[in-house]
Amino acid sequence: MSMAGNLRKVTELSRVGGLRTVARLARRRRRVDLSHPARSPLGSSVVKCVTYQDGVRVPGCGDLVDAVRLVRKSGEGFVWLGLHEPTDLEFAGIAELFDLHPLAVEDAVEAHQRPKLEHYGDTLFAVFKTVCYVEHEQLTATSEVVDTGEIMVFVGQDFVITVRHGRHGSLGPLREELEAHPHQLAKGPAAVLHAIADHVVDDYLNVTDAVQADIDQVETDVFSENSARLDPGRIYQMKRELLELKRAVVPLGRPVEDLATRPIRVVAPEIQAYFRDVLDHLIRAKEQIAAFDELLNSILQAHLAQVTVAQNEDMRKITAWAAVIAVPTMVCGVYGMNFDHMPELHWRFGYPLIMAVMAGACLALYRGFRRNGWL
Repeated sequence: MSMAGNLRKVTELSRVGGLRTVARLARRRRRVDLSHPARSPLGSSVVKCVTYQDGVRVPGCGDLVDAVRLVRKSGEGFVWLGLHEPTDLEFAGIAELFDLHPLAVEDAVEAHQRPKLEHYGDTLFAVFKTVCYVEHEQLTATSEVVDTGEIMVFVGQDFVITVRHGRHGSLGPLREELEAHPHQLAKGPAAVLHAIADHVVDDYLNVTDAVQADIDQVETDVFSENSARLDPGRIYQMKRELLELKRAVVPLGRPVEDLATRPIRVVAPEIQAYFRDVLDHLIRAKEQIAAFDELLNSILQAHLAQVTVAQNEDMRKITAWAAVIAVPTMVCGVYGMNFDHMPELHWRFGYPLIMAVMAGACLALYRGFRRNGWL
């Protein structure tokens, strides 16, 4: 059965009240982006639906309803359903089947959420901000450095639902890596949650390493010979992109700490030990971002100080030349007055003498300013 037919089958199983909800949500359904590579040709938001038992994929369980029936009938294994930017209508039947809380469903569909961890009965709802480093040849005042997305995860006793927003952060490679380690998948849905959290936090560290290279380049340019001509917009742009990264990393600290330390029904104690490792990596990423922020502030202050020094140097040169020019201006001003009785007016050597005096005074001032570093 196709993914689109699968969703229709889930919707048909909804109760009458659920159907009314679907009809109400359908009136504000968004247009499906068929051009996105993560979508099926039919425009469904379902990326993958897989059933696992004892950490091994069960073949021939691509139909969601049949997979859920199989898992709940046997009492073993779990279903992993992956979605990409589902609409209200597409998610309504799934929410009805798994009895998901309406508030969590609204957050998963609308996106733009803050990283968090919430409990709704036996279901755990987690929000992760994904980050991706945007490659660029040269950092400018308009360069995009960090691109963000989101992954929402619903975790129950027998299911994992991942909802991804954004054009990066695909979970396909992660799924394949987990399937290569069935002993880890056999620990249940909480193992998938840990793998996603670990994957997201590892991306944080990769992005911070790449951002550090950009900051090092900016720092080198600031202390170069032509630092006064450096566009300060590059530094502000780095601070803006760093703020975007900070919004993704810092709020995740409390949710990961809860997963690592607090008793949670769907997270076994043996899985919590793995979350402590994720927490260590997250703390490292937070410390790096805080250090980058302080370093950028220092770089900006250093740049402004160098601009001020360069301006002062220019003013000193202008002042020195003005002083040199002031001597002949003063002498010429004196002898430009209309008086009859002035010295050297009718003397044969008056003009050469005055020119020699002006040249000597200018030369003396020039040498003095040059010796003191003003010129």
